[in-house]
Parts: sequence; C-alpha cells; structure tokens
Amino acid sequence: MKKSIYILALTVLAAACSLEEDMNNIVYPDSYVADEPQARSVLNSCYSPLKNQYKQGYIQAMEGTTDLASSNSSSSKDARLDITPASCGAGESFWQYGYVGVKNCNYAIYAIGRSGIDQEAKDTLLAEAKIMRAYYYYSLTSFFGDVPFYREHVGTQEKLAEVARMPRMSAVETRKALVEELFECVPVLKQVKSSEIKMNYAGAAMGWMLAAKMSMWNKDWDTALKALTRLEAIYGEDLSVYPISDIPFCRKNTPESIFEIQHTYTDGGLIYTGAYATIAMPYKRVDGTDTYTSNKVPISYLGSQATTYRPMLPTSYFEKTVMPASSGDLRRNMTMRSEWEGNAFDKTYLGEKFWCPGMVATYDSNNYKVFRYADAVLMMAECHFELGDDARAVGYLNKVRLRAGLDEYVFSTRIKLREEIRRERARELFGEFQRRYDLVRWGIWYEQVMAYCTYDVVQQNIRRCHEYYPIPDSQVLASGGVLDNKAYAEYGL
Repeated sequence: MKKSIYILALTVLAAACSLEEDMNNIVYPDSYVADEPQARSVLNSCYSPLKNQYKQGYIQAMEGTTDLASSNSSSSKDARLDITPASCGAGESFWQYGYVGVKNCNYAIYAIGRSGIDQEAKDTLLAEAKIMRAYYYYSLTSFFGDVPFYREHVGTQEKLAEVARMPRMSAVETRKALVEELFECVPVLKQVKSSEIKMNYAGAAMGWMLAAKMSMWNKDWDTALKALTRLEAIYGEDLSVYPISDIPFCRKNTPESIFEIQHTYTDGGLIYTGAYATIAMPYKRVDGTDTYTSNKVPISYLGSQATTYRPMLPTSYFEKTVMPASSGDLRRNMTMRSEWEGNAFDKTYLGEKFWCPGMVATYDSNNYKVFRYADAVLMMAECHFELGDDARAVGYLNKVRLRAGLDEYVFSTRIKLREEIRRERARELFGEFQRRYDLVRWGIWYEQVMAYCTYDVVQQNIRRCHEYYPIPDSQVLASGGVLDNKAYAEYGL
C-alpha cells in the first residue's frame, strides 16, 4: 500500500503544471521514502520537466531573436517576437514547466530530508536536488526577470493558496539566496566532471556553474570567480585537452560538458527527442534522396529521411563581422556552412554543430549542450575584466582563441577587450542558449537586435519590454492579479 501511494504521489507531482493546482487528491505520508532507490525515484522527477522547456520556441527565443541569427518564420511567434502577456509563445510552457521543476525539487528535498537513509547519502541526494532547483530559478529569472520565489514543499491547501498568490520577487535577491545555498551544499559532492557521473545527473560542476552564472547576473564578480575557481580545479587550466571536435551536439556527454539536455531515439521504441536540428539543417530536402537546399546538394551525412523546416540563419553581422570565413577559425564550419564537399549551398546555413546525422523525420536525438567548460573559461575572462585585471582577462580569453586556431589577442584598450570577450562568447557559444541571456545581462539586447537582426518583422515588433518574456496572462489571473506585467503594460501590450 505504501508503495502504491508513493507512485501515485510521484505521478501527480510530475503532471502538475503551474503555481495553482488542485491538491485534494495528493497524499504525502511521512515515511514513503524508505530507502535510496525510492529517494532516487523522487529525485528523478526533478529532471522530467527539462525536455518540455527546451522546445523549438525556446530555441527561437534564445538564438533567433538576437544579433547573431533570425528565422524569418511566419508561423513562430517567438521567431517574429510577436510576444504579449496574452500570447507569449515559449513563455507559456517555459513558465509552466519551470515551476513544475521547482515544485518537484522542493518536494524531493522535503521527502529525502525526512527519510531515514544514511546521512552521507542523504546529503548527496539533497545537494543534487538543490542544484536542480537552482537551475530552474536561474532559467526562470533569466527568462522572465523577477519571479515568485519559494523553497517550501506545497503539501496543503493553505500553502498552495499562499504560493499561488506570491508576487514577483527580486531576481537579485533570489539569486543571492540560491548562490549561498549552493556554496553550502555543493562541497559535499564528489568534485568530478559531469561526464564522470552515472546517468549524467547534476553534480558539483553543475552547481559551481550555476553559482557563477547567477553571481554574474548580479554583477558579483568576486563570488562568481570563487565558484569558477572551484570549477577550474575540476576541469583543469588547459582547455586544449578538450578537443574542439567534441563541440557538436551529436557528440554526447563529452569530458568538456557540464550540462546537457538528454535525448535518445530508438526506431520503433521510446522517443525522447528535440527539434533543434529541424531548423538548423539545410532546408528542403528532396524527398527520398540525400540532397538538400534548392541547389540539390548531396549530403550523405544527413541521410535521406530527415524533415527540415524554415531554418534559423546567421545574420550578416555574425557571418561577415564576428566570425568571417577568412578568420581561419576552426569552429567556423561547425557553426555555419555555405557549402558541402565543394558544392555550394543556396545560402549560408547553420553548421554541423547542430545537425543530426541520419535523422529520421523530425526526431532530433542530439543532446542540447547548455553548459560547457569553455563557457566557464570565458566567464573567468569577463570576471577578471570587470575586476580590472586585464592581463588575466586576456589570458583566459586566449585559452579559447588558441584552441580555435586563432592568434592570441593582444591588449590595446579596455573598450576593445570587453568587445572581444563578448564576440568570443558569440563565436564559441552560439546556439547553446546563451546569447539572449548575455545580451540582456549586458544591457544591450534591444540595441543589438535593432542594429543587426535581419528579420524585418522582428524590427517592427520589438519593444524594450521584450528583453524579458511576460508572465502568461493565465498565471496573472490565477494569482488574483498579484502577478503583473507592468513593463508590457507601458507599451499597451
């Protein structure tokens, strides 16, 4: 009976979809986490919302409405930046599953904390759950700005009512609280690379990365460096030991990876796939063949069964200025391609970093790389720059440049160094769900999109309020009007 209640509770938790839900049929017995396998089952629910967050709309929002790429898609609100509180595209599911993740993590922490399992094992499992909770709040605050923040298990109607009517809270204070928690719990974990953890669960590397990311959002450069130094102790000072050939998404859980969204595809079996490759691969495959683009270029690497849609394309600014073909950058063909084996495409597409070889229909089975160590190295460059240590900033910047086959950067002025760090993040991390957050964090998203986005519809729709997505109207209504979208209201949206 106890096991049945346990399974029922997990099912209900996994199905939950917002800050407001009917709790009448949920039972939370005091002792239903009896051992480590049950604790692990509870903890696994912390990961289930991820695949519902990283959908095509989120990809368009993060990469397709920036200075580096656009999609020119008439069917995607996110690609057109046709975003309002009443119709907020990827914002609807990103909010929904973000808070499913928060709630599942809160419950896991509650249940594991009350269990009678060995203390050392309990501390390890609790740290993992807290890391995942930090991830969901990191993504929610980065995407929406100020959001409701709670860390308690919602186990009663009274608590549910309290949580459902929480207002927006300071993203800065939310991050501070989470960073403090991470510095307390992450040291209990084995200080190893993510690729060394069974089943690629979140570990110390993920914890330190999140602490650094949130600290940089808060412009707390010293705290960010403390976390990054712990990460450097795990991954080492020599970035070149991680081959650049491991960057493509089809290369899964490689030693450089810190966090990936896991996807698999088995023909005729279970499917856990994404849709990134469908808007990243060359367009208009000729049915029944392995020829792509209007030029009918043969690409046997991609196979003859893929379905692709109107693609996300690099902007002229990215292609000609930030990462020109003449640069000799070893990442160039991974990032964007205008030919294959000497056969010219009809335009410049994204490169094989995002392609899914042998894809069947739309079943993109690549993993999505969210955090890599090269990102952390560039974060160290930025932190040292912000703290006035230009020499160390250049040193970390050059670790990434040299691995990519570029010449060392030679310091001239601080203005140029800051711009080079930002451009290097574009070259190294394009397509890895970073650019929008970087531009917003630097306070230049609106200006960069206005200057360089090539989709005229985005130029027509863009408002300064769009740097953050609005909270869906459905959630504002559910809160009794406590939640708000004042920034959007100022523009009549």
